[in-house]
Amino acid sequence: MGGLQPWHWVIVIAVFVLLFGAKKLPDAARSLGKSMRIFKSEIKEMQSDSKPDTPSSEAGRPAPSPTPIASERADSAAAPAPETAPPDQRPA
Repeated sequence: MGGLQPWHWVIVIAVFVLLFGAKKLPDAARSLGKSMRIFKSEIKEMQSDSKPDTPSSEAGRPAPSPTPIASERADSAAAPAPETAPPDQRPA
């Protein structure tokens, strides 16, 4: 009970052939295989990205503290007013 017996698989295959037709089944299986390969490669890539890139000799040392970065925003009171550009003086 709970497992599929061989005759269950025969019924499932027959239903698929009736629903999709014999011509579309190979294409569907091919696209499913491509999708599974892409999924597996993405999972492997995600797992390799999550591993630390530091060697094992640095594993015992604490990470250096981050240095603060000065903000590039200028306060409106401290920033000089932008100069107005002279009007375009091209000959007509």
